[in-house]
Parts: sequence; structure tokens; C-alpha cells
Amino acid sequence: MTKEEIVKYWIDSSEVDFQAMESLYDKGHYVWALFVAHLVIEKLLKAHYVRNIDNNPPLIHHLLRLAEQADIDLSEEQKNYLLEVTAFNIRTRYPDYKFKFHKKATKGFTGQHITAIKELRQWLIEKIKS
Repeated sequence: MTKEEIVKYWIDSSEVDFQAMESLYDKGHYVWALFVAHLVIEKLLKAHYVRNIDNNPPLIHHLLRLAEQADIDLSEEQKNYLLEVTAFNIRTRYPDYKFKFHKKATKGFTGQHITAIKELRQWLIEKIKS
């Protein structure tokens, strides 16, 4: 595959997850919507990595590390938010965290994060295209 095809693969895969995230949110599956939101951003960061660094992105899920390795210039606010979204990945996987996270992941909490994910997603897509 060419570099462009690999970048397209990551963007397209992120788009599929984006649609799933919205569907999960609409159906009240807030914890899973946030888990998939993490994947949406992770895949766009991997598209950046391929575009900027190498065809084989690292097999990691830590969003800030991915962004740093992809050589993306981020604000402090964006860095902090990537750390917060990375926690969604952990909190949905492990039972002790998952129970606490279920209580926190209300419709309002999740809706705020879905809005922020949409903004970050759009910003990352625009950066890929530039």
C-alpha cells in the first residue's frame, strides 16, 4: 500500500468508529460511546503518524504519546485533553475502573465529551489535509 492509501485507511476506519460513537451515544450507551471516541482520535493520530513519520504507526493507545510521536504541534489544552480521552480507554476495560466510570458517564458528561471529540476530530482531519 502507498502512504496515501494507508492514511486513507486510518481516516476511513476512524469515520466508521465516529458513526458508531454517535449511534452508541444516541442509544444511551455512554461508556461505550466514550470508548469508541478514543478510537476515533487514535486512528486519526495514526493517520498523522503515517503521513509525517512512517507507514507503520506504533502499536500503542496512549493518545498524547501518539501525537508526540506523530510530530503534531499541540496546545497545552489539547495535550491535557488527549490524556483525559486516553483514560476512557482504560476505564472501560478494567472492572474496578469501569464500575466507577459507569456512574460518571452520564448523558451530560458524555455529551460534553462527544462535542469536544467532534471538534478535535475536525481539527485533526484539517491538519491531515494541509
